[in-house]
Amino acid sequence: MLPPADNARPPRILAIAGSDSSGGAGIQADIKTITMLGGYAMTAITAITAQNTTGVSAIHPVPGSMIAEQIAACVDDVGADAVKIGMLADEATVAVVAEALQAVDAPIVVDPVMVATSGAVLTDDAAMRALTAQLLPRAALVTPNLPELARLTGLPTDTTEQIHAAAHHLAERCDAPVLAKGGHDARDPLRVHDYLVWPDGAFHSFDHARIDTTSTHGTGCTLSSAIATLLGHGQALPHAVRLGREFVRRAIAAAPGYGVGHGPLGHQAVRG
Repeated sequence: MLPPADNARPPRILAIAGSDSSGGAGIQADIKTITMLGGYAMTAITAITAQNTTGVSAIHPVPGSMIAEQIAACVDDVGADAVKIGMLADEATVAVVAEALQAVDAPIVVDPVMVATSGAVLTDDAAMRALTAQLLPRAALVTPNLPELARLTGLPTDTTEQIHAAAHHLAERCDAPVLAKGGHDARDPLRVHDYLVWPDGAFHSFDHARIDTTSTHGTGCTLSSAIATLLGHGQALPHAVRLGREFVRRAIAAAPGYGVGHGPLGHQAVRG
């Protein structure tokens, strides 16, 4: 699944996201994904959450100064070949992360995490606006699901044409490619359709068979980390998306079935 690296050292991937105490999403999913795909995982934790497969019961934001220190500790010493950004709970956190990454010359994958699989709201409106203005224009890829795409653009996403239009609107506004993830689209019960759209309107379509399961906790975190790791390996964006989607599909199929709600994926069961 993963092409050999150009040298013996793994690509250095920095994940900037919240911590999931139950291990299914956030930083924990990032570390598992990066490791399974042959990367060296580093982290900057933006929030501590108490959550499990049934929902999020508490969120404790990490102070901005500590987030900045975590990022600096990684990039100033080890360096980074790619960056994945997940949960940024408020406007101040977005500003801190944007400032801390000013000197980082590496592809950045932004997963605009706004609502957990369980329905808990993780990012407020001010943070959403700051994300659009300060971080999305620096991204090598933005990976919203359909509810996030609708919230970011204010546009409907009920049809394929509307999804394309909203993704193109966001890509054009931020001057960054957008991967519109179609897992929430119930129109096709048999397949999941994703659309990679560039600012100039060019696009790639991807699809795979839909797996009938409730084990979907952390799919967005896993996909964005997978793509970041593959970009760190030097893969071109469309190929990184294709391989990242395949990693997620295999991890869903290998889910261990833990918990009574939306269970975690089976990252550790995915082999190359």
